[in-house]
Amino acid sequence: MPARIVAFSGNTHRPSRTRTLVEAVAAELSRLRPIDLKVYDLVDAGTGIAVAGRSALPLPAARIVEAIESADALIVGSPVYKGSYAGLFKHLIDFVAPEALIGKPVVLTATGGGPRHALVVEHSLRPLFGFFSAQAVPTAVYAGDTEIAEGRIADPIVRARVAQAAAELARLLDIGQGDAVSTSAPLAAAR
Repeated sequence: MPARIVAFSGNTHRPSRTRTLVEAVAAELSRLRPIDLKVYDLVDAGTGIAVAGRSALPLPAARIVEAIESADALIVGSPVYKGSYAGLFKHLIDFVAPEALIGKPVVLTATGGGPRHALVVEHSLRPLFGFFSAQAVPTAVYAGDTEIAEGRIADPIVRARVAQAAAELARLLDIGQGDAVSTSAPLAAAR
């Protein structure tokens, strides 16, 4: 049975480099194993997501949150703003029930204006998904403004990291489909 994958890009417009990056990871993953992929951008949440409670979310945003919670694995990406992930990206993630992501495999990606933004995946995204007790794959992927061109990953090092992250996600999904696998077993196996 194909794994249910949600790729979520924290962009408010299309096309975007962040969406290109999350789609590249998804494409590589689909080369390795069958998947049922849903791709969302923050713009798909619609207007009016600046609400205080989940019950007040507009229907498109609520559907994204539900898709994130029910996925077998996530590929998430955010553009970098002033050294961190996008505020509206974080706001939407704040509506995800913490117990829904426990043990869930996640690939972390980000795009930014240059090399000084590269640590966002390690200093912002990894702790965020660590709070949820999600299993972030060891390889995170960052692409600067020159590494994605014309809707394609132009840099061979970024392409190699995409392939590595997708392979790690595939292994976690394969482990997770085994019988009687505890939530700690995939983490130990990924080391």
